[in-house]
Amino acid sequence: MNHHFVHLDYSTSHPGVVRAEQAVANIKRMGEAFSLTRSLAAMLLAAVVAAFVVVADQMIDTWADGHLLAAWVALWAVAFAAAGLFAGTSKTLAFQIKTGLDVWSAKLAQNRADDRMWAIAQTDSRLMSDLQSAMGREEASVRDSTSPTQRRVSRILRNRQFYI
Repeated sequence: MNHHFVHLDYSTSHPGVVRAEQAVANIKRMGEAFSLTRSLAAMLLAAVVAAFVVVADQMIDTWADGHLLAAWVALWAVAFAAAGLFAGTSKTLAFQIKTGLDVWSAKLAQNRADDRMWAIAQTDSRLMSDLQSAMGREEASVRDSTSPTQRRVSRILRNRQFYI
């Protein structure tokens, strides 16, 4: 009995492919960790600190003739104090700006969608009749019990001229 066994110990993955996959996974992880609010807060903080450093530099420049080291230390003390004092404020301000921009963007997108729907309704009699029936239902129902869709349709109809 002749039994021949072949033992092949080859790797099932290529080391270069493994490194490339790890690099892509790291880039994805870095992208997920990116926060617009933190970035905006950091930029606002940098702007405030820069403004304080410029003001401190102007003030120190008048008396720094013989005290250059003291002026340099005072300038950096102002920079670090400003960074410490305004870090929380700049983060809160950045969050408020981001939230406001998100609300504005959503409202703008909603208005564009309403405009497109109204333009289509001007040429499509079926859609216009649906809008008319929704408006009739909205007038007949109690304002508190209306659905968000009915409120949206009634807002569209109130903002537009009605032509059939």
